[in-house]
Amino acid sequence: MKTKQAVRTSVLVLLLGPVGGQAIASASASAPAPSLDSAFARASAVVKAAGLPGELVVTDASGAQRAAAFGMADRAAKVPNRVGQRWLWASVTKQVTSTLVMQEIAKGRMALDTPIGRYLPDFGGDRTITVRELLQHRSGLPNPSNTTAVDGVPSFYREAGSGIGDAARAAGFCSGKAKRARGGQWEYNNCDYLVLGAALQAVTGRRYAQLVEERIAAPLRIKTVLLAPDGGSHGGAAATGYDGAAPTPAMNIATGGAAAALTGSAGDLARFDRGLMTGRLLNASARTIAWAGDPKLGFMALGVWSFPARLKGCAAPVQLVERRGDFGGTQVRNVIAPALGRAVILFTNNASAEFGEVWQGNGLTFDLLSAAFCSPNA
Repeated sequence: MKTKQAVRTSVLVLLLGPVGGQAIASASASAPAPSLDSAFARASAVVKAAGLPGELVVTDASGAQRAAAFGMADRAAKVPNRVGQRWLWASVTKQVTSTLVMQEIAKGRMALDTPIGRYLPDFGGDRTITVRELLQHRSGLPNPSNTTAVDGVPSFYREAGSGIGDAARAAGFCSGKAKRARGGQWEYNNCDYLVLGAALQAVTGRRYAQLVEERIAAPLRIKTVLLAPDGGSHGGAAATGYDGAAPTPAMNIATGGAAAALTGSAGDLARFDRGLMTGRLLNASARTIAWAGDPKLGFMALGVWSFPARLKGCAAPVQLVERRGDFGGTQVRNVIAPALGRAVILFTNNASAEFGEVWQGNGLTFDLLSAAFCSPNA
């Protein structure tokens, strides 16, 4: 629900823009990643030093992975976080949705620069908004985060019932009065992906949950991924979210739909990442398009951010494909280094944890990625 992506947009452009192309090229020629065991040990030490509750997974495209859990899932009941438990995937859901959209584009049934009205002819908003503009949050649609808040939670995310599905949202709230004209600078907005979820259903004739099961879960032998049940406690996840000492306010995770309502294990998210790295979910052409970060948009790609980063211990910049999530008291970082064939996943139920920014050259994310992707001896 919260986002800190906008804060870094102009800074990333200033720091990376002039060298972006060179950095991407050099990343592909960078030294191999350290051994998985070494990388995992160092990454685990970073999480422990931060005192962060949650679960860490480091995985390679080969299928090897390491995982560890930290801290408490429920402080009052004294239940620890455990490897394999169900987490809110939060806005990593958008990465899944964008993958489903790119699959349709690869099959010729959708196109990035086609107006959404082609797929949703009854859409009540601006039907000239393109699929690309929705994927990159440049639609200008009304924003659920601007609805009246109760205990800090926008009322949109407290609703329940038949009106919270993707198609219902596309026909209802998300087709309301636009905030701005389409095509300008981006504004993080869950309506963009709820409308995409509705478009996927219209094009394929399959509900979003069915598409996730048939196109993502079944081919990769993912067992845990589900949409949060309407009104379910914590969205069905194992961990209670905490903001400081107190649990985060209640919200209906199911309202996230194709933008933020998927749940599953960290290990199954690693399977998803491996499916992307190995080309099982998208062919090379579609993946290249999906992962092409635009410097003018703070290196936003399609459903992810993609940019070269200078990390401690890596001689050359490392190309990163990053997806963040922050919803219902859970934060997640899902970061792939395609040239290294490695991904790092970190879930935490500390809603107020500060991750920092990679471009700052310090902080939790920088330390975590340096540990996972770079040599300790460099």
